[in-house]
Amino acid sequence: MTPATSDERAETGNGAYPASDDRSPERDIAFDMARRSLWVIPAWVVVSGFIWGMGGALSSALGYALVIGNLAAAAALMAWGARTSPVALMGVTLGGFIVRLAALAGIVLAVSPLGFFEPVPIAITIGASHLGLLAWEIRYVSLRLAAPGLDLQRPGKEQK
Repeated sequence: MTPATSDERAETGNGAYPASDDRSPERDIAFDMARRSLWVIPAWVVVSGFIWGMGGALSSALGYALVIGNLAAAAALMAWGARTSPVALMGVTLGGFIVRLAALAGIVLAVSPLGFFEPVPIAITIGASHLGLLAWEIRYVSLRLAAPGLDLQRPGKEQK
C-alpha cells in the first residue's frame, strides 16, 4: 500500500494513513520492536535456563510474552485513540499505561505460586526488555526520522 496523499492525511487527522487503511504507525512500531527482539530473547531464555534452571527459562519466556503483549496492547489502544480524537488518545495513553501495568503485575502475582516461577529472571526480562526495546526503537526511528512503515516522500520526487 502507498502512503496517504496530503489530502487523505488532512481528512484522517493522523498524518500518515488514510481512514480506510488498517495500518497504523503505532502497530508498525510495535511489530518492529517485536521483530528486533527475536534474536535477543531466545538467547536470554537459554542464559536464564543455565542460571536458574528450567523455572528461570520458563519465567523469562513468560516475561517476554508479557512484554510483547504489552507493546501490542499499547499500539492497539493508541491507534484507536489517534483515530478517535486527541482527548481519546491522551486518555488511552495514560489510562492504558496504568491498566496495562496493573495487568502485568496481576499476571505475575497470579503465576508466582506456580512451581516453575522464578522472580529474578522474569523481573530482569520485563524491565530490560521494555527499556531496551524502547531505547533501540527510539534510536532507530530518530536515525530514519520516520516510523517503520512510513516512506517519506522527498520534495520534488515522484512517489513510486
